[in-house]
Amino acid sequence: MRISLKRWTQIGSVLGAMALAGVAHAQMVRQNAIKPTSGTAEVTSVRPDTDSTPPMAASHDYVIGPEDVLQISVFNVNQLNQTVRVADDGTIAVPLLGQVRAAGLTTGQLAAELDHDYGKTYLQKPQVSVYVQQYASNPVSVIGAVNVPGLYYLQGPHRLLDVLSMAGGLGKKNTEVAGNWLYVTRESGFDNLVPMEGLQFLSPDKVEINIKKLLYSGNEGLNITIKPGDVITVSKAGVIYVLGRVNHPGGYLLQDRNNVTVMQALAMSGGIARYAKETRARIVRVDANGHRTEIPVNVKRLLKDQSPDLKLEANDILYIPASGSRQGIQEGITAAIATLSGVIMYHGL
Repeated sequence: MRISLKRWTQIGSVLGAMALAGVAHAQMVRQNAIKPTSGTAEVTSVRPDTDSTPPMAASHDYVIGPEDVLQISVFNVNQLNQTVRVADDGTIAVPLLGQVRAAGLTTGQLAAELDHDYGKTYLQKPQVSVYVQQYASNPVSVIGAVNVPGLYYLQGPHRLLDVLSMAGGLGKKNTEVAGNWLYVTRESGFDNLVPMEGLQFLSPDKVEINIKKLLYSGNEGLNITIKPGDVITVSKAGVIYVLGRVNHPGGYLLQDRNNVTVMQALAMSGGIARYAKETRARIVRVDANGHRTEIPVNVKRLLKDQSPDLKLEANDILYIPASGSRQGIQEGITAAIATLSGVIMYHGL
């Protein structure tokens, strides 16, 4: 690599100062310590430490962001090699060039810009390489019914299933069980994404994806590319409650379905118990405003296939009363709802 003669004196002065700084801070260089400062990026080593872990190879599509740690190498000019953290304002301090904008560029774009800037004034045909040594930007949030919800940093482009895998997969019985849908929210919107079976837009910045189709349909279009700043929300499985005179009263997860019928709910709960008033059953449904609706169900006629098998939705209560007066049935429903509300509050359902 040849250096322009007209700049030789200036480069010699800068490199001499850098060499002196390297000697004075040899211990710090050996440890490859990087200490970020507010608004500026501190260069901690001139020559990469041969004992340090090699940088991770970033995809050419990876977009650099604040707090990322970069390793910059200039072929055959080891004095210009450095490891640097991107400052909060998105810049890095580069020898001879000063503050250079890095955030918002891919590693390839930054390398090309440094090639151009060095070649314009200091070097002839420079060859600059940029690698990401530590990823600290480009976060994606994964919340809801996954095993390890939290903030994850993307090391290059990832698909939806990749990010769900980072979060430990979908929730299981020992955690919150996943429901039928997940949602991806993106402030900038979804440029070229088109609706398809299993994927629909709820708003310009939010899509809904059917989990079962994502996992089993083989349609790669559902496995969308996730971008920095995306929020992935996995819905929780709905619950229906069967209370009163059944053999196993309690709450039952819907899991891979949106609803169940009365007959299915009775089967889940072990069937009708003795002394049940089968002709006076009720579906109790409370809407988002707290308004309660009671839907009468004649289980006796249902068992004889003489009435339609009604559907229970998430959070519905199927109440099978004991034999008694109509006033007793209403009191039983009220007591069941009160008991159920206490259970929900206690367990955080």
